[in-house]
Amino acid sequence: MAGERDPGAQPERTRLAWRRTTLAFALVVALAGRSLVVAEDGRPVAVVAVAVAALLWVGFLVLAHRRLGELTDRRPGAAGGGTVLAAAGAVLATAAAVALTLSGG
Repeated sequence: MAGERDPGAQPERTRLAWRRTTLAFALVVALAGRSLVVAEDGRPVAVVAVAVAALLWVGFLVLAHRRLGELTDRRPGAAGGGTVLAAAGAVLATAAAVALTLSGG
């Protein structure tokens, strides 16, 4: 029995964290897009930044979906370094794109 893993709540907490992050990411992208519409800001840099942020969110969504699928196993494996780096890179790049959009520069 010592070798068996008690799945407990850890995989469920991890699933909820991925979902929460995906939803927060979507909200940030939506608010950045809304800021363009409300401010009637047609700067090409701002439009491209929001478009890139939206594409990064789609990539993050695919990554999160894949990781959520992996968590359904009896013994889910740890997230690989590539998964962690891709997720962090997408979030940081989107933060930079949104900052560029909102800075007015």
